[in-house]
This record gives sequence, C-alpha cells and structure tokens, in this order.
Amino acid sequence: MGKALTTVGVEAAKPDPSKRIERPDPALSGLYLIIQPSGAKSWALRYRWRGKPKKLTLGRWPVMGVAEARKAATEALGTLTEGTDPGAVKKAAELADRDNVASLIETFSARHLSKLKSGDHARQFLDRFVVAAWGDRKVGEIKRRDVIELLDEIADSGRGTTANRVLAHTRKFFNWCVERDVIEIAPTTGVKPPHREQSRARVLSDEEIKRFWKACDAVGYPWGHLGKLLLLTGQRLGELQGMTRDEIEGDLWRLEGDRTKNGRAHDVPLSEAAQAVLDDCPKLGTYVLSMSGAAPLKGNHRGRGYIAAAMGEAEHWTFHDLRRTAATGMARIGVPVRITEACLNHVSGTGGGIVAVYQRHDYLVEKRQALEAWGRLVLDLIEGQGKVMQLQG
Repeated sequence: MGKALTTVGVEAAKPDPSKRIERPDPALSGLYLIIQPSGAKSWALRYRWRGKPKKLTLGRWPVMGVAEARKAATEALGTLTEGTDPGAVKKAAELADRDNVASLIETFSARHLSKLKSGDHARQFLDRFVVAAWGDRKVGEIKRRDVIELLDEIADSGRGTTANRVLAHTRKFFNWCVERDVIEIAPTTGVKPPHREQSRARVLSDEEIKRFWKACDAVGYPWGHLGKLLLLTGQRLGELQGMTRDEIEGDLWRLEGDRTKNGRAHDVPLSEAAQAVLDDCPKLGTYVLSMSGAAPLKGNHRGRGYIAAAMGEAEHWTFHDLRRTAATGMARIGVPVRITEACLNHVSGTGGGIVAVYQRHDYLVEKRQALEAWGRLVLDLIEGQGKVMQLQG
C-alpha cells in the first residue's frame, strides 16, 4: 500500500502535458486526484452502480483540500451503501442550485471569462466580492439595492477604485444572465460607479525604491521576486505572472502576441540585475513565478500587501506604479520616449501609426541599452550611490 496523499504531496504533483493523470489515494479506496495537462487539479470518486463503473467529481483543488476530499468521498460512499447513486444525488442538488449566484458565476467563467485574457482577473473580483456576499442566493433575488450596498461597503473601506471594478465585472455578469434568459432585468442597471477616479501619476521616489527593494528581499519568493522584476523590466503584471521558462532565451524574454495586452509580439532584454533575480527563482516547474510551478501566481492584492507591510509605509502604491516608475526612471537617464515605449511594448503616443507595425525586433539594441542602464541605476540606489548616468547616444 502506497503512502496516503498529503497537502504537500498534492501541491508538488507535476502535470503531464500530454495526458491527464489520475493518482489514487491509498487512504481511501476509490478516491483519486485528477491532474489535467494544464496543471489544474481536482478530486473524483470512482465507484460501481448496478454493475456499471461511474465517476463522481467532488471538487477542485485547492478549494477542496485533502481532508475535505476524503470527507466528501466517505459521505458519497455512505449514500451508495444506503442504496442510492451518489451521482444522481449530486445532479439533483446541482439542478436545485443552478440559479444560485455561485453556480452561475462558475458557468459564466467557463463559457465567457475563460476566453478572455483578463478572465482570471475578472473571476478573482467576482469570487472575492460577489460570491462571498451572495453565493448561496438565487440570482433573481439580487436587487439594485443589494448592489448599491455592496459597493458602498467596499468604497467606505477606502477601496473606491476596487468598488468601481467590482461594479464593472458584476454588470457584465448580470448582463450575461439577462442574455441567457436567467433574469429579465440586471440589478446593476442604472447603478453609477461609487468612486470618481483620477488618472494616477504615482512614481516611487528613490527612497521608496530602496525600501521597496529591501521589503522584496524580506518577503522573498515569489512575491518579492515578482516585485523586483516588475520594477526592473517595466512589463505588465499579468505578463510577468505568466512568464514560463521556455519564454526565456539567454538574456531575452520572448513574448508571443497571445501573451501581451495589445496582441503584439514583444522581446524584453533582461538586464544583469533582472537576470540575477531570475537566477534566484527556484525551478519548481513551467512557470517562473508560482507557488507550485504548475500554475501562474495569483492573489495580487495579498502579495502587494506582503511587500507594503514589510516596507512599513502608509502611502498607497500599486504594482502598476512600478511600470510607471521604470518609465520615469528611463526618461531620467536620457532614454528617448520612443525607446521607452518600445521597452514597455506601448503602442500609443509616438508608437502609433506606421511605427506600431514593427514587431518584436523593433529597437532591440536600444531597448537592451535602456533596460541595462535602468537596472544599474536601481542597483546604485539600493547600494546607496544613486548616481544618475546619462545614456550614451
């Protein structure tokens, strides 16, 4: 008999890109850990009903842990002992709950959000706020007043911009419900954003950069490494979170069009400082920044909180401010605007029109010089030198 599955063992289980894996749990006959080629994991129970083999999906990892999976499997087997098919019981429950907010958001995610580059981000907002507040309620029970009260609660906690984003994602969800004839009128109709947003111009000062870097050292992998790479490369958060080892070729990070916000293939020269951070990342699997190597890093709000707490600062900053800080820093050392935009894969402004036709090799040499110079300035600041050297033309 093999060793029973443990939380550490499940986290460390590696996927096979060519096939689905089913690992039995020796602690409970019939319970299996399912590992998809994508790295997604779930629990299933295999049993026989009236002489025929059947499979019951129990839940997704890590939402359902090892202990919870064994409990669910034991309950299902108990139902089987009583002469009832546990699969039929689950199906009946799903039909009864199919109009619940949580169930519909699951379907909305599978049918709509999964096809969008920003789908995971939207799902995080919906899970964190909408499912948490209304998950067990029928979608038809949610009224305009419920929406307004939820947004007010978020805004009153000092997260006005977050409240606006919750409204945007919630509005799309309820409109989807209207399109599928689940409800007649979306409760978000006529609801205005609770917070008036202003264009951010936040750039970290030299002193903040030093405290930020030290905080990243204190937090460690993966959030500390993510923070450093965001500052050194100036790339978008989602693109860095999805960085895989096969995208890195020597001192070049190669992004295909389906991995960038604007759909343009993009080569990012990696400065010596950035390469040092990457070399310090443990090789867990496919993804460079990950809890297990099998899936991209998630939980941005929590990760930023770890770094902010280590900084001991009260003034708010976001991960996107690091991109703006990098752009401002390159301007500070004399990098032309067009080269900075090329470094950031930004196609608006001077990069629009015919210029935007050029792809990943556009200004590669100049990008390498700019990012290397920016990386040296960051390290000089960390080491207490802080000398601003102009980029040589």
